[in-house]
Amino acid sequence: MKRFKMSAFASASRLLIRIGAVWLIGLGSVMVADSAAAADAPTPKGEVQHHVFDQSKVFPGTTRDYWIYIPKQYDPAKPACLYVNQDGIQNKAPEVFDDLISKGEMPIVIGVFITPGKVKARSDEALDRFNRSYEYDGLGAAYLRFLNQEILPEVERKTAADGRALRISTKGDDRAIGGSSSGAVCAFTAAWEGTVARELPGSFHRVFSTIGTYVGLRGGNVYPTLIRKYEPKPLRVFLQDGSSDLNIYGGDWWMANQEMERALTFAGYEVQHDWGDGGHNGQHAGRIFPDAMRWLWKDWPNAIKAGQGSAQLQEIVVPGEGWAEAADKPAGLGQPRKDAVANHKGVRLSVDLKNLGGLTLSPDQSLVYAADAGSRWVYSYQVQPDGALKHGQKYYHLHVPDDADDAGAGGLCVDRDGRLYVATRMGIQVCDQAGRVNVIIPTPQGGATDVVFGGPDRSVLYVESGGGKIGRAHV
Repeated sequence: MKRFKMSAFASASRLLIRIGAVWLIGLGSVMVADSAAAADAPTPKGEVQHHVFDQSKVFPGTTRDYWIYIPKQYDPAKPACLYVNQDGIQNKAPEVFDDLISKGEMPIVIGVFITPGKVKARSDEALDRFNRSYEYDGLGAAYLRFLNQEILPEVERKTAADGRALRISTKGDDRAIGGSSSGAVCAFTAAWEGTVARELPGSFHRVFSTIGTYVGLRGGNVYPTLIRKYEPKPLRVFLQDGSSDLNIYGGDWWMANQEMERALTFAGYEVQHDWGDGGHNGQHAGRIFPDAMRWLWKDWPNAIKAGQGSAQLQEIVVPGEGWAEAADKPAGLGQPRKDAVANHKGVRLSVDLKNLGGLTLSPDQSLVYAADAGSRWVYSYQVQPDGALKHGQKYYHLHVPDDADDAGAGGLCVDRDGRLYVATRMGIQVCDQAGRVNVIIPTPQGGATDVVFGGPDRSVLYVESGGGKIGRAHV
């Protein structure tokens, strides 16, 4: 084998490599040092302000404390995202937000932390009225109105210590809400009520719920059922609870939270949970709060999408088809069949019902359905050969909103498969032939007063809702 002497060029190259290696090592040391210095740099600290609010019209007479967290990085040129928490500041949220915002693991978020209201007694000999259960455990849109019409406008009238104006996004994907126990069901209710058939300004798409009170105190126990039946909403929900949580007269918190998780999963929602063995306290929530925030805000600003819903819903609703304003009014809409309906023989069939909301026949015309607008029932009667109606029963069991005493059932119609569509305060409730609500389709402008099928092949559902608005959707 031939041996070659190292040339001057090779020696020079080797020297350059050595020199280069020393330079690279040196550069690496500088980079490590710079990274360490960056890691040691103090995390920018946001500002926390304390205020009192006592001008509520939604909850008249109440006084409450609230705090505003303003990130150091907040620029008033762009509306900030929002996090609302019930029961004031929990889980060291300002410190967590400082850290996550500085790392880019959540967006620029203004935090608003609110205590429940109380109506102060008129004398030292009387008791204050504490509104916590009333405001938090109750269903309906009252607390959402309180946030969007009262507290948040009040927040935006404040400024940071350095004079920065506070501007908050009204987009649902930019807004999160959370709480523990009754504050958790309150958070879920606000998110649920804000995302109806169409996107509402001031809705919340992200929910943090810990030891949530989804039990029978003021109606929270109905949520697992409603979640399964309603057309899904664009929500992302984080749930936490422990096996030693409360089990009292109102219900079993541990089982109720698991039922919520299973219902959300069934309906196709984005849901994450963290179960433990703790009790009704905030220890577990405090440990997982940073990771929960990372998950809730992941892939922001991408939109959170609604799930597909139940098999029964998918049989009825065309995916991706929402409500649209109808240019024309189909025959029969807005004129609920209240007096009588005619069968195929032309016989007019009538029902003696005090609060009759609407009438319709089954597809085979063997039954008459009559809505009682003053209750939660739709009656079913059998049509006799002579046109008489017999064997009437409270047959169809409708859902009633928390802020009403009845379902407000109005117009009725049936599809070719025998399902009954009922216009109600909660939208269109779709029932199977056994009398059970399978699906609830929220309608524009809130509740519906009438519903009919139209179009060339009767594949378009027309509804009339509040203020005479007419909407249509393909089914």
